[in-house]
Formats: sequence, C-alpha cells, structure tokens
Amino acid sequence: MTATQVERRLVADPSPRAWEHPEPEELAGGLLRGDEEAFAAIYREWGGLVHTMAARTLGDSKEAEDVTQVVFLAAWRGRAGFRPDRGSLGAWLVGITRRKIVDALAARTRRTEIAAAAAGNAPSDLPSGAGPDTILDQVFLADELRRLPRAQREILALAFYGDLTQVQIAQRTGLPLGTVKSHARRGMHVLRRRIEEGGALPA
Repeated sequence: MTATQVERRLVADPSPRAWEHPEPEELAGGLLRGDEEAFAAIYREWGGLVHTMAARTLGDSKEAEDVTQVVFLAAWRGRAGFRPDRGSLGAWLVGITRRKIVDALAARTRRTEIAAAAAGNAPSDLPSGAGPDTILDQVFLADELRRLPRAQREILALAFYGDLTQVQIAQRTGLPLGTVKSHARRGMHVLRRRIEEGGALPA
C-alpha cells in the first residue's frame, strides 16, 4: 500500500479499534512510529475538535470537513516533525489546524476575488447586437447566482463568466476537484429549478 493510499484510508475510514482508550503519550509514540491504528485513534480523539475550530472560524461545515482532512493528512505526512518534548500532541494538532484555517481563509479570499472579476466581465461578454431576451436572461442569471450560497455562487460564476472547466476551477481556486463538482452540481440543481419556475433562460 502506498503512502497516498494509507493517507486516504486513514482519513476516509478511521475505523481500527485496537486503540480503544489510549494515553496521549501512547498515541504520540504510535504516530512517530507510523502506526496506522494509532493514527486512526488520534483522528477519533481530536477530529471533532479540529472540525469545530474550522467550522467556527469559516462558518461553513463542508469547508470545515475539507480543512479537517487537510489537517490530518498534514499531521500524517509531517509526523516526523512532531517533538513531544516541545508540547503535547493535542497542541501540535491545534497548531496545524490554525495554520490550515488561515490557508482556507486566504484561499476563500482568492476565490471571491476571481469570481468577482469573472462576474464583473459578464456585460462585456454580451454581443453588441444582443436582443432584449438575451440581456434579460443574463440579468436573471446574475440575480439567481447572487442568491446561491457563497461556494456555489463562486464556482458557477467562474464556469459561466470565466468559461472555465471544473478541473480549471479546481486548479485556479485550490479546491479539491470533488468539492468543485459537488458545489457545481448543487448550484445547477437550484438554478434549474428556479429557471423552470421563472420561465427565464432557454433549457
């Protein structure tokens, strides 16, 4: 099993139960040895705290889930850098969490700026001879996008106005491709329903 496969399994399914009631020192030692079951126990022990910290700061549960995975993958990959003599395992994880939250906030700012720039270019994308129906459709679309949750709005704005594929959006924003696809799918579902109800935009 490769290191990447181990990382994915540990975060996606932290289920081994050999470490039922471990002491923090035992978990720290297991982490340094690269013990997968010890790491799964670490995830169970501190995963909730990491997610809570991220959710409170970011205000988005799904984004907090992404940050939680990033934190524990970073902990697994960087386990050789953990020094028990410099602080507890919990404090070390909290430190990683704070840094990843800052990264997430910075990425959110970049996504907002990119989406705003893309949306700001929308009027210039209209043909010079665009008819009233086309203009009304564009206005309707922009209004409906503004009503979507932030993450869905940003991704669909990049797709509609920036003419980017989902892979390009993931590369541009730093979001996982799966997250981009999920937000795009949910946002498009809402848009289709509202379009059908409002009778605007062609199918």
